[in-house]
Amino acid sequence: MSCIDIRELGKQWGLVVAVDKVSFTVVEGSLTVLLGPSGCGKSTILRLIAGLETVSSGSIFIGGKEVTHMDPAKRGVSMVFQSYALFPHLNVRENIIFGLKVRGISATEREARLRDATRMVGLNDLLNRKPSQLSGGQRQRVALARSIVSRRRVCLMDEPLSNLDAKLRAEMRDEIRSLQQKLGLTMVYVTHDQVEAMTMADQVVLLKKGRVEQTGRPHELYERPQTTFAAQFMGSPPMNLLNLELIEDRFVQDVCGGILSAARRTDMIIGVRPEHVKVGQDGLPVQVSATDYLGAETVLRLSHGGQTLFGKIEGHQHYLPGEQLHVSWPEKAVHRFGPDGFRIEDPQRVSFE
Repeated sequence: MSCIDIRELGKQWGLVVAVDKVSFTVVEGSLTVLLGPSGCGKSTILRLIAGLETVSSGSIFIGGKEVTHMDPAKRGVSMVFQSYALFPHLNVRENIIFGLKVRGISATEREARLRDATRMVGLNDLLNRKPSQLSGGQRQRVALARSIVSRRRVCLMDEPLSNLDAKLRAEMRDEIRSLQQKLGLTMVYVTHDQVEAMTMADQVVLLKKGRVEQTGRPHELYERPQTTFAAQFMGSPPMNLLNLELIEDRFVQDVCGGILSAARRTDMIIGVRPEHVKVGQDGLPVQVSATDYLGAETVLRLSHGGQTLFGKIEGHQHYLPGEQLHVSWPEKAVHRFGPDGFRIEDPQRVSFE
């Protein structure tokens, strides 16, 4: 078994709380992404799982066995670092099998594992090169191969693609996901890139200031965000959040939010994805601030009463800065949040008195 169970995990340095009562479970053979902005505690959690940092509170179980205070070498995990962590004086072959030598694996077994790993990641022709002679993508493949030859069922990855260009990141995302599924690895993957989370993860753990903001499958976080933070972190451009108190026209409130004005609540925040914003004759009056033509679509940056919102329109739409438009969206596209930032599932059942 290689499932991971994190229970009320905490890490504190003096008065600084980096991880605050974090709990989640990684199913065996699945890929969980720890997602969030810089400083949210995601890399610290990964290092706690690996045993590279000491736990302040809570517990960690791997394969049903508690490893909270166990020596890192005995936890049965491999780790791929953001910096690749390759030995500059060793060639590709020696970098890949270095850990096997330290563990006393026989030469025959080392060569067999080396052949399998280099075939998987396409390094057969580069075994005699030094890291300085490799591209960023090739160095990342060496780090992956080193993890594969260890044959550990749990693999931890700390922002492994952040040093690569956009095209290579997309290729490596596919390779990592394919390898994870082919080898049946239980993987915890740290990133700040929501595209990586959406395209790779079985489960996303969204973090904010050391705490779990929301956990679920990628489409769940996108389609039913539980907080305004989750709503804006998932998606590009981010979800539009409009404070109804800043929309004075009651008719416009009805057009934008349906039953909201009838419910007599004006402190509510409504959220709408940019792809659901439509330009028309009626609706919210807005002014065009800028347009970004992206080929298949045009992103409009709009403003109303000091509030900024985005619209994602198909094809090439030519609107000039300063132009006045009206936008609206279907009732079913509206997400509703209270002033505390938490989702309101059924606004009709909320007491507004």
